[in-house]
Amino acid sequence: MNHYETVFILTPVLSDEQTKETVAKFKGLLTENGAEILNEEAWGLKKLAYQIEKKSSGFYFLLEYKAEPTIVKTLETGFRRDEKVIRFMTVKLEKYAAQYAEKRRNKLNAKQEEV
Repeated sequence: MNHYETVFILTPVLSDEQTKETVAKFKGLLTENGAEILNEEAWGLKKLAYQIEKKSSGFYFLLEYKAEPTIVKTLETGFRRDEKVIRFMTVKLEKYAAQYAEKRRNKLNAKQEEV
């Protein structure tokens, strides 16, 4: 199993409920195919560097998971078919990037526990 990070941007016209449903759909797609989700982050509504489909902002989400390479292709096909997704990018993390991601996760969890 390889370590992956996927960042995807959802259209800004969605309600909170619709964004949660869409994220849950893609998380479900991963878990149904045997992936182990390590981390999920909602980065919120951010301004885009340039307009995409006449939209200047979007909801950013990050999913970090361990999965087989074939699952990534299935996930990206799902992103392409869903009109709520503006852009997506999946990166395979090598050893040092995976270590950095784990440190970042632990740091975020420590901050959340303090609050």
